[in-house]
Amino acid sequence: MKQLNAEYIKKIRDLREDNDLTQEDVARYLGTSQTMYARYERGANELPVRHLIKLCRLYGVSADYILGLVKKETPADE
Repeated sequence: MKQLNAEYIKKIRDLREDNDLTQEDVARYLGTSQTMYARYERGANELPVRHLIKLCRLYGVSADYILGLVKKETPADE
């Protein structure tokens, strides 16, 4: 389970940075605080499924990609 957590923690940070977004930008999109989003990126709090779904839509990738279950970015609607 720790491996899965480490995968998505790295992916959500990398996706945010690759899209030139701040933690505040993403937190606002998710409807949460910057502090809580920072806790997701550090692994201090688990990412809720509803936020995972929103991140997939924001970045146009699948949940499998964010969770590290596949290596290739796949659009969320495929």
